[in-house]
Amino acid sequence: MKSNAYLLNYMRILLIFFCVTICASWVSGQASHSFSACGCRVALRNDTLVIENSLIKRTWLWNNGNLITLSLENKPERVRWDTTNKLADLYLPSQSQKASDAEIHSELVPDSRQFKNHVRTTIRYTLGELQIMKIVKIYPGCPAIATELFYKGKASKSWFHTLTNAADQKNIETVTRSTEASKLPFMEQLALPGKHWKMKVVEFYDVTDRFNTLVFPVEAITYRQPTLYRGNLLFAENMESGEGFFILKEAPNSNTQLHYPHGDFLAEGGSFKLLGLGIDSLDIVPDEWIKGYGYTTGVYKGNDYKRDEALRNYQHNIRPVIPERDEMIMLNTWGDRGQDTRVNEAFCLNELELAAKMGISRFQIDDGWQAGKSANSAYGGSFKDIWSNPDYWKPDPVKFPRGLDPVIQRGKELGIEVCLWFNPSIQDNFKDWEKDAGALIGLYKNYGIRTFKIDGTNIPNKEAEIRLRKLYNKVMEATEWNAVLNLDATAGRRGGYFYFNEFGNFFLENRYTDWGNYYPYQTLRNLWMLSQFMPPQGLQIEFLNKWRNAGKYNNDRFAPGNYVFDYLFAITMVAQPLAWMELANLPEEAFQTGSAIKKYREIQHDLHSGSIFPVGNEPDGKSWCGFQSSREESGYFLIFREDNDQNTMFMETRLEPGRKIIFTPVLGNGKAFQTTTGKKGEVAFTLPDPNSFALLKYRYK
Repeated sequence: MKSNAYLLNYMRILLIFFCVTICASWVSGQASHSFSACGCRVALRNDTLVIENSLIKRTWLWNNGNLITLSLENKPERVRWDTTNKLADLYLPSQSQKASDAEIHSELVPDSRQFKNHVRTTIRYTLGELQIMKIVKIYPGCPAIATELFYKGKASKSWFHTLTNAADQKNIETVTRSTEASKLPFMEQLALPGKHWKMKVVEFYDVTDRFNTLVFPVEAITYRQPTLYRGNLLFAENMESGEGFFILKEAPNSNTQLHYPHGDFLAEGGSFKLLGLGIDSLDIVPDEWIKGYGYTTGVYKGNDYKRDEALRNYQHNIRPVIPERDEMIMLNTWGDRGQDTRVNEAFCLNELELAAKMGISRFQIDDGWQAGKSANSAYGGSFKDIWSNPDYWKPDPVKFPRGLDPVIQRGKELGIEVCLWFNPSIQDNFKDWEKDAGALIGLYKNYGIRTFKIDGTNIPNKEAEIRLRKLYNKVMEATEWNAVLNLDATAGRRGGYFYFNEFGNFFLENRYTDWGNYYPYQTLRNLWMLSQFMPPQGLQIEFLNKWRNAGKYNNDRFAPGNYVFDYLFAITMVAQPLAWMELANLPEEAFQTGSAIKKYREIQHDLHSGSIFPVGNEPDGKSWCGFQSSREESGYFLIFREDNDQNTMFMETRLEPGRKIIFTPVLGNGKAFQTTTGKKGEVAFTLPDPNSFALLKYRYK
């Protein structure tokens, strides 16, 4: 009896081991594969692959790893689209479409400083001599599935192709369907039923030194001929049923992408294709996986709020928010145009004392702390051949004769973290990326500095992008993902808003009173417009010394001098505030804002923990506008009354209609009140004066 029991137990252990091995190891060919964790499931059976959670389900024909979508489901709404896809989701027209050597592996990626927990499925297969790897990620409680794409080996010929201008094509009586589209490679496609599809395609711009409108949405109805649209983001809705999906292209902005085919989405009836892989066949090498652009596809049903919330749900999963790492009120003195003429130990120590008075949490020393002289130096310098000077990224021995230690130590005593500016060595496509990474890691290990403004980058080709990503990854891994990279979005070909965003936040814009180009309403407008499509918590937004250069604005209605200093700071509150100034240049009255900043710090993370979207009208210096940060039963409103004569404004919100709401003032000029929301969640907000604001906390009664 004992031996039988022992044998039975032994067989049970073997069975469990066998099941775990099947679930968590590589599986080749068409063998079954099953993995479940954290409410997510992956299953391959009978040549059908399913990936799902409680909100979304996508089904593919396995096709030896070269996946072809069969259906897409919005599970809570019981909506299922059966596709008519004929081609693989990733289609490379010059390659053989017959896949071989398919493998699949699923694993649970737990919560960490790098990731939010999710199930990651890696699929590998071969098309001729080309190897392809797809990493498919699904998060619990998220209505979207993300895909990363990698390539290795040898491709048959160039994939790059662009569409002919529609005006140069034959007329519709002669040609009923363009054959040109079949020449384009694409990474995602959905061929869905229905003839009546409404789209919203959103194009974004960075290079903010030159652009001051950063969001360009286009609304259209699909047609029987393929039409090309630019943008990182597509929302598509079936007009008969209200069912919709979105595709987020995780790539630089359209005007700075590599190998760009002059468009991102090709729409025809109910068929939608995602173009622009960010890689050409000539970029692929036989011995290294090369990352192309990726995408995320999600589902929704309902009004525009449901649509926006579905996208935001996914975006909150990209980088875990760790308050002590990611929340900041930063001081950077470059905004007063002193360049590197003021930076030295005494200057920094004095700024730290004033920063403590103002409530600043991080002090970032911009260009000028280092021994090398950059091209931005008032004394002359260059970014070329940086590493011909091995001491370039060491503290300037004249400005900081005792190194950075005294500044960092005083910062610690005052509760202020010291941060630095850094410009990677751009020459020869970041050939010296390992030396750059070593310099940043050395600053982290020697001084504990972990927040770096990354400036001056440019990505002209794939080699530069690969090396820049290696630089960022090496720094993050060496710091165990404690580092924060403030990625400058002001100039050059960089990552835009949807690429490299796992590494930190984005330094959005340079504005200066010296040139009369700082207008508070324009900064508010840029933040307001971007916040509909990306979390504003991931942006650094500046406020400046309004007393400097007042004469350059003359009698300008929108001059910064016409706003109280608290108002300028309030514009930045839903983002990561950046004091873009030398505090030593402020009048004493400015430091009264320190009390508002210190109070803001107490609720900063709570405010940022919600999903933040714009409310009201587009800021133009004369409107009522603001932001709502919402969770299930509570949240915040940040309301701005710009320069107008209306004391009260009925504003549509994301609150539930017909609910009683209690509002409590936190900062600004608002008063406590209770109200019942209107049919579209309307609330009447009151502010007594033009150019005033209120930060209000709310809860459902």
